[in-house]
Amino acid sequence: MFARTLLMVSMLALSASQWPTIAEKVQAMLDERETTEPAAVVAKPAAAVPSGQTVLTMGRHGHYSGTFKMNGKPVDAMVDTGASRVTINVSTARRLGFSPAALDFRYQVRTANGVTKAAHVTLDRVEIGSIRVRDVEAVVLGDESLSSTLVGMSFMTKLRSYTAEKRTLRMIQ
Repeated sequence: MFARTLLMVSMLALSASQWPTIAEKVQAMLDERETTEPAAVVAKPAAAVPSGQTVLTMGRHGHYSGTFKMNGKPVDAMVDTGASRVTINVSTARRLGFSPAALDFRYQVRTANGVTKAAHVTLDRVEIGSIRVRDVEAVVLGDESLSSTLVGMSFMTKLRSYTAEKRTLRMIQ
């Protein structure tokens, strides 16, 4: 009985001594996977996708991001199904052809960062890959309230369907 207990304790000690090595190897594999996953895979649709479909790969932080075209201009954006509208900041709105002086910040909106003022605009078109959607409602927030562009449900509901599965977001027009 003592020999069996001693053998079990020895095996546990040996396996415990290997956990740091295993953890380092797993972390190295994850780091390598993140660094070899090119930004283009996240930002651009997959090559072998039929027309009218676009696939985005989940980024390392668990979000689906890509380079969209809004009013013909490239805009890096994150898909956010929790946002009711496409959401851009004033700097992006200016790039897309909206005069900051003409923006009417009369709407109060609740964001993940709290309550802020917003202006309503309509984007002539929003594109990603072979998907093209016209007349997309958007809100503009101050630069201090929003640092990146969010593609919300005002775009997503104009699609025929979208599904998130196995680290990919497939959008179908």
